[in-house]
Amino acid sequence: MTARITPSILNADFARMGEEVTAIPSADGIHIDVMDYHFVPNLTMGLPMVQSLRKVTTTPFDIHLMISDPDTWAPSYVEAGAESVTFHLEAAKAPVRLAREIRGMGARPAVALKPATPVEQLADILTEFDQILIMTVEPGFGGQSFLDVVLPKIRRTRQLIDATGADIWLQIDGGVSVETIGRAAEAGADTFVAGSAVYSSDDPDAMVRELRMLAEQRQH
Repeated sequence: MTARITPSILNADFARMGEEVTAIPSADGIHIDVMDYHFVPNLTMGLPMVQSLRKVTTTPFDIHLMISDPDTWAPSYVEAGAESVTFHLEAAKAPVRLAREIRGMGARPAVALKPATPVEQLADILTEFDQILIMTVEPGFGGQSFLDVVLPKIRRTRQLIDATGADIWLQIDGGVSVETIGRAAEAGADTFVAGSAVYSSDDPDAMVRELRMLAEQRQH
């Protein structure tokens, strides 16, 4: 199993964002958190930032919409150049229709679940998505501690994915670090969002490579 590292720029230096995204060439994707101060209690970057960053890097963009109306906004992020767009199951009005719209536009549809949302809600529609994102913190802020109580949910998600036989990535987001990535990989995650662990290190790109190595050591 391949381990993918998709650093979150939520913890990058916003005044140097162009430099920050090009400082991690080893990354498998750039995770961009979009928050609207409604679905989560924080306000971050939106379409203009994505459009600007698209001009300075060819690394795939992994958009994470923590917004209350993803049905309306998700297609705009595909148009802005995102290769993957994740929306929250808790916020989407018509998740299957939205996933098919994203895929029809040429991007990878992904769905996210907050820590308390059971993955079983996705069991019958799992193959509509190319990626499942399990939040390992409450969404809204970077720098939070990894919630070990979510590990059983990661294992259940891996079992559900494997049962479909489909190529669906299992991503986790929140508190990913050299101390926690091994546990998540062992539970079945294959794609990892790391924010503060990458951007607070002296060498962000070296940290990307170290996290990938640590994850692959623990994968089954």
